[in-house]
Amino acid sequence: GDPRRICSFLWTYYGYPTSSYEGVNVEAMRYRNGEIMARNDQETGFDQQTLDYVGGVPDSGTPHAIGYANRSSQHFARAFIKYTPTWSRSFMPSTQTDRNQIAKMKQIPVKELIEGKNLLFVDDSIVRGTQLRETVEFLYENGAKSVHMRSACPPIMYGCKYLNFSRATSDMELITRQVILELEGEEGFAHLEEYADRTSERGKRMRQAICDRFHFASLEFQSLEGLEEAIGIEPCKLCTYCWNGKE
Repeated sequence: GDPRRICSFLWTYYGYPTSSYEGVNVEAMRYRNGEIMARNDQETGFDQQTLDYVGGVPDSGTPHAIGYANRSSQHFARAFIKYTPTWSRSFMPSTQTDRNQIAKMKQIPVKELIEGKNLLFVDDSIVRGTQLRETVEFLYENGAKSVHMRSACPPIMYGCKYLNFSRATSDMELITRQVILELEGEEGFAHLEEYADRTSERGKRMRQAICDRFHFASLEFQSLEGLEEAIGIEPCKLCTYCWNGKE
């Protein structure tokens, strides 16, 4: 990889809201990114008028969701609150069961904003999807009518080999790869670009399979072009390896 390229996740996920990289502020980029996603949905004919609320998967999904709500003119709301006061950020128990339990305990539902409502959530990215599955189950348990999901970045197809990007290590831990393997075996890995494209048959099948697995009413990812537009610097300066495998 070119050492001068900058990881795009600095804007979508890692960066602190007040930080700027290459002169581009993180928070402002996230609003633009959400607006572009709402525009993409409008172009593909998704009916945003059916939504009661737009929300972010806290905390990093929230600014993307604000941008989405602004562009789609739908109400932004926090249907669940992430409970953090008593946990130090470095606290992470060693077993998955404990981690799952804490993930559950940390989410406090606002019943009035969930019950009987059609909700759309924006997450910063969808990597393995385990925690997202719990969040969606939790919303349905609290009476949500439907839960649409949007990822603020494109489908992650390759595990990062440059940074210690803790959210995904091996390629096969990625939800996209698992679903592609189920759909057409290893042959599918020769068509990752097609799977990333929402307009292709393979792309539609992958999205539908993830919806089925997680009970999303619909699922879409930001496109690479949309992400580059939101960041607004020359694409050649960005590292996009985890999406397109280009070094």
